[in-house]
Amino acid sequence: MAQSATASDAEVIMRLYELRREEKMRTARNWFFANFKGIKSADDFLKIAPFGSDENAYFRMVVSYWDMAAGFVNSGAVSADLFFRSGNEMLFVWIRASEVIPDLRRMRNNPLAYGDLEEASAVMARWMNARAPGSYEGFRKMVLS
Repeated sequence: MAQSATASDAEVIMRLYELRREEKMRTARNWFFANFKGIKSADDFLKIAPFGSDENAYFRMVVSYWDMAAGFVNSGAVSADLFFRSGNEMLFVWIRASEVIPDLRRMRNNPLAYGDLEEASAVMARWMNARAPGSYEGFRKMVLS
């Protein structure tokens, strides 16, 4: 049985929300949501976000932010149920970035890169479907369209 969420869990989630509102993070998120679509390989990635570019920094900022937040969930520092109830943005980011992540792991010689994001996203997909069968597939379709 899952442990009940605490007031501390809610405080962490609210702090994560506040961090997403920071000006540079908002710029990075806006870029990611508007431009990071259909990226399936490192070549595709480097066309829109070459090394040293603002776009590359935006990608890293958004994806590493959600990887960090996912680590809180995976380690049990934050209630997964409460975290998943607080929004879908982490899963949105994973769905958009997931096809290029294996290439990025190879390029960086880091097989663990974004592993917390991948793990928490898989758990969230199951969590969604347990509550409403097919909801993850519907969400994924919307994100990729």
